[in-house]
Amino acid sequence: MDKRRCVPPLEPKLAAGCCGVKTPKLSGSGTHSHGNQSTTVPGSSSGPLQSHQHVDGSNGRENVSHLTLGPGNSPITRMNPTWGALSPLSQPSGTANTTKNLVVTAEMCCYCFDVLYCHLYGFSQPRLPRFTNDPYPLFVTWKMGRDKQLRGCIGTFSAMNLHSGLREYALTSALMDSRFPPLTREELPKLFCSVSLLTNFEDASDYLDWEVGVHGIRIEFIDEKGVKRTATYLPEVAKEQDWDQIQTIDSLLRKGGFKAPITNEFRKTIKLTRYRSEKVTISYAEYIASRHGTLHAPPLYNHYS
Repeated sequence: MDKRRCVPPLEPKLAAGCCGVKTPKLSGSGTHSHGNQSTTVPGSSSGPLQSHQHVDGSNGRENVSHLTLGPGNSPITRMNPTWGALSPLSQPSGTANTTKNLVVTAEMCCYCFDVLYCHLYGFSQPRLPRFTNDPYPLFVTWKMGRDKQLRGCIGTFSAMNLHSGLREYALTSALMDSRFPPLTREELPKLFCSVSLLTNFEDASDYLDWEVGVHGIRIEFIDEKGVKRTATYLPEVAKEQDWDQIQTIDSLLRKGGFKAPITNEFRKTIKLTRYRSEKVTISYAEYIASRHGTLHAPPLYNHYS
């Protein structure tokens, strides 16, 4: 029987932490959560944001090292969002998938930068973009500095129309990832933005029925207190961390709040869903260059019509 599903299973809309943070040990139990309250992002035109609890199902703050910022970043110049003309984007760095007919585009990352920039500087939010508004599960990831330290990563497994979904999660991942303080204006020039669209969801036959570097995985399990937990990593995480399948599963279990000893028998009880993603990444410099070809030009909002 073909186990592939075109879309993920229907479920309440919820957000998920997608990325691993390098730590000396995989066995650490530090975890994090957004809590259960509804929160309004100041200045956001989208109204109150959903309650965003990490799918890693956690209750504390993850143990992360302080971020190291890359040198040589020029200070940000305040820009008027009503001027300028669009320049074509070159192939952005960090594009994980180079096959034909991709839905994800660099302009989606530019739109996320637009949304964050307007929020931080108090401008009206940009007009709707021209790229497709089809619904997809999605994640927005912010990294910073020469070493691309994780600075925020939240998304949803519920398919959302891309225009509203990227606008919401650009801000949610930038301002509401409980592992980090909210992003600031001063950090903008150091940022990289990634957009991941999730596709090809499949029920795995067991916890090893997936491939490192190819599949993202989402696990469901019952913890030692009898509570159902979930956790996810995007396809690139295990490869970036140089983990094998067992290390990845065990890391997800710890992120998801499982504190008991992990045995092979317990791993066999995990329900695993594998998926793929289309991902594109651009830097702030590439974003600004695409808006007018210079780091000091205003970003373009008037091309969104």
